[in-house]
Amino acid sequence: MARKIRIGMVGGGRGAFIGGVHRIAAAIDGEIELVGGAFSSTPEKSKASGEDLMLDPARCYGDFKEMIQKEKRRKDRMDAISIVTPNHMHFAPAKMALENGFHVICDKPVTFTLSEARKLKDIVEKTGLTFALTHNYTGYPMIKQARAMIQAGAIGNIRKVIVEYPQGWLSFPEEQTGNNKQAEWRTDPKRSGIAGAVGDIGTHAENLAEYVTGLKITELCADVSTFVEGRLLDDDANVLLHFDNGAKGILTCSQIANGEQNGLNIRVYGELGSLHWHQETPQYLRHKSIDGQRIFEPSVGDLYEAAKVSSRIPFGHPEGYLEAFANIYKNFARTVRKRMNGETPNEFDLDFPTIDDGIRGMQFVETVIASGKSSSKWVKFKS
Repeated sequence: MARKIRIGMVGGGRGAFIGGVHRIAAAIDGEIELVGGAFSSTPEKSKASGEDLMLDPARCYGDFKEMIQKEKRRKDRMDAISIVTPNHMHFAPAKMALENGFHVICDKPVTFTLSEARKLKDIVEKTGLTFALTHNYTGYPMIKQARAMIQAGAIGNIRKVIVEYPQGWLSFPEEQTGNNKQAEWRTDPKRSGIAGAVGDIGTHAENLAEYVTGLKITELCADVSTFVEGRLLDDDANVLLHFDNGAKGILTCSQIANGEQNGLNIRVYGELGSLHWHQETPQYLRHKSIDGQRIFEPSVGDLYEAAKVSSRIPFGHPEGYLEAFANIYKNFARTVRKRMNGETPNEFDLDFPTIDDGIRGMQFVETVIASGKSSSKWVKFKS
């Protein structure tokens, strides 16, 4: 098969921030073509969104059910479905797409509940189709460099992990203004689930910590808060972590850290040194030890292959959020193409979050919320 992977999108219509991000990321490497979608919960808005994107009107559908039913009968049918809806609308289109032979790439968290995530894993395994989850921060070249360095023993046995995700955009009751769609659904338990900041950005921090270190959280102790009066879900959490190698960790996530923008960062301390990375200056990875420090950058010097294959431009030109997002789509597309051709994807093709990462994320959400409500505090990470 020598053609682009054809995808359809569920959600991401007019006024939706993340839909545009997904479309740009999918297009960056020229391996994916958006051919249609069901872009909104209302057929009229879905059609209008398709017009905005200059797509074939016949492939801009009223809802995801119509899209999947009609597309599966086309000779030039979509190969995959991209799901960019609020959390409560992830499971149903993912389930239907997989059961009708479409690969799936889905925004995080993977589902509304842990139970749904486990059901979805059964379907992924039964169908044998490719499922990717867009924990996009794992796509940064310097995150892949950090992961490769840890695997190679560059900082020795890991002792401590600190991962933080501070934002300030919900410092005030934005969801009550009537003009902030993102704030409305992300703070609504009927659409977001049992967690607010913990589910929205805490899952990114959890995923990044486990991806970079290769470790798994075994138990945690959480202090979960809602600072803004009238808000229905948490907007701040501080979590102590225990990892499966005996390492200890601290995870903080907040959407009321006034003055912060998108400050995701991670520090990993080992016996021989440490690694430091900050999402707002993503081209720099600092490797520190008692002998000094070295700064790694994309496309500069002797990097690990995982970092090299994730960079697109010469050194001195920063790669950022969209390019990291695009690495998830690129690897997903290459895996789908090779499997459709009867070929075996390589380790770099397969370097994207999967349904298992989605389940870990939902386990994290439920365990943090349970710990936050518990008087005993330390809660085993749910398996």
